[in-house]
Amino acid sequence: MNGSVFLPSLRAYGIISMKQLVRISFVIGIFLLTAFAGKAQDFIPPVLPNFSASIKTGKIELDWISGFTQVKEMSIQRSLDSVLNFNTIGYANAPTDTRNKYLDNKPLPGSNYYRLFILFTNGRFMYSKTVLALSDSSIHADQKLQYADIKDAAKGLRSKEQENKEPEKVIWHPSNYIYTTADGNVNIKLPEALQKKYSVKFYETNGAFLFDIDRVKAPFLILEKAIFLHAGWFNFEIFEDGKLKEKWNMFIPLNYKM
Repeated sequence: MNGSVFLPSLRAYGIISMKQLVRISFVIGIFLLTAFAGKAQDFIPPVLPNFSASIKTGKIELDWISGFTQVKEMSIQRSLDSVLNFNTIGYANAPTDTRNKYLDNKPLPGSNYYRLFILFTNGRFMYSKTVLALSDSSIHADQKLQYADIKDAAKGLRSKEQENKEPEKVIWHPSNYIYTTADGNVNIKLPEALQKKYSVKFYETNGAFLFDIDRVKAPFLILEKAIFLHAGWFNFEIFEDGKLKEKWNMFIPLNYKM
């Protein structure tokens, strides 16, 4: 082969290859940029930051921060055992907002666990972490209500028949096991709950059955006052290993003290 013919052909081939390389690189760059942007939109972190559930007076307040923008629906789910039996109780009004809140106005007796179900516009979905509702530290909920705290309110809510039945010399005192506190909620304190089987039944003052807790599984539980539907007096029975341990009453105030 003649060298004078080979070299021009090689130079021509090199010039064409550079142009093709530039074009191919440009196309690949656009493709990768598009693909990366798509992946960024589809990226789903494993949990939401600052997802909390606080026990307020008569309700539980959920609060969370979300960086998701492509959200079609965000529902709130609740369970008593944190593992199974999660049920949807409501939906976020503005699921794409950075900060969101939801009030559970009718929490269940016992421990309430919550999680979020998030459905994205692309059809994908995820669950948030599961959180346990905890007492709001801004409310002094550990103060047991005594007779002096409730006597005026109690008189206003008792019927004439109830007032006549109770001698004036008898001063009511709270139970050491089931009592209301300054936040208006009902506390169940049974230190041996893990060793013994305790069950509790609640009644209206006229004897009408309200609800029961078949097995108290923790030494300390908080029942939201909203469960009882109204303020006033309620009766209860505590059973230890099937035997009646205590039969007494409690008072739920209409308002609470801070």
